[in-house]
Amino acid sequence: MSDEIGFIGLGSMGLPMAANLLAAGIKTRVWNRTAGKADPLLAKGANRAASFSETATPGGVVITMLADDGAVEAVTIGDEGIAARLGRDGIHVSMSTIAPATARRLAACHAERGGFYVAAPVFGRPDNAERRQLVVCTSGPSAAKQRIRPLLDAMGRAVFDYGEEPGAANVAKLCGNFLIASALEAMAEAFTMAEKSGLAREQVAEMFGKTLFACPVYQRYGEMIARKQHTPAGFKLPLGLKDVELVLKTAGEVRAPMPLAALVRERLIGGLARGRDEMDWSALALGALDDAGLGER
Repeated sequence: MSDEIGFIGLGSMGLPMAANLLAAGIKTRVWNRTAGKADPLLAKGANRAASFSETATPGGVVITMLADDGAVEAVTIGDEGIAARLGRDGIHVSMSTIAPATARRLAACHAERGGFYVAAPVFGRPDNAERRQLVVCTSGPSAAKQRIRPLLDAMGRAVFDYGEEPGAANVAKLCGNFLIASALEAMAEAFTMAEKSGLAREQVAEMFGKTLFACPVYQRYGEMIARKQHTPAGFKLPLGLKDVELVLKTAGEVRAPMPLAALVRERLIGGLARGRDEMDWSALALGALDDAGLGER
């Protein structure tokens, strides 16, 4: 892609993603609310936008990687939003985890101006983003997805498409995050029972990570939970709560009962009540230790 693209949101995920675009030779104009976070990218050839609006050019492409629905809507909607600036044939690639209903509103906002919206939420932690190992889910207009595919390939290792319905990729993303959160709770309870029975948590986690559950979620998070090591955070606990609440909201809209999601939500709220805001969302596992009398006294 020869034209310069815009990139909004340079947090723990957005920064390495934008760096990979630059490494692939893609001209990139970046913006972040805290301007200093863009400095490492400027050294790699990025241009700094004076405002989020200035990341967009008529008919161009802007990628957003922001914390929540409100943040994405704030940079998209209105006279100074990127939807107005992109205009006809412009493409907004939203890589955040947001509600499917929000994705539909944003798609409609772009469509009113002759533009396109592609949902492209990702699976992976910051180190996966650094190594270009993200898994991307997409949904939106086929022509727009084809146009931005080189950008996605520069940031991830696999793309799974869910058709043209704007919110479809976000449903898939929420399903995945629910499965991860449920695994965190399951490991927390299992390892706590093992500890109270006199077994070494780390040994139990290692066995399952190499046999019955030989997959990245159980291997990586299993080690964190077994060691009770939840810092530094790759994905902070408040963001985990945000995502689980989106799961429950979406499930309610389609009348799909998810009692396990409700349990995990309470666990996350309990962690926040104990001041664990800066910990990784795997710290929800500490709740099982608290309940079993093994937590901090």
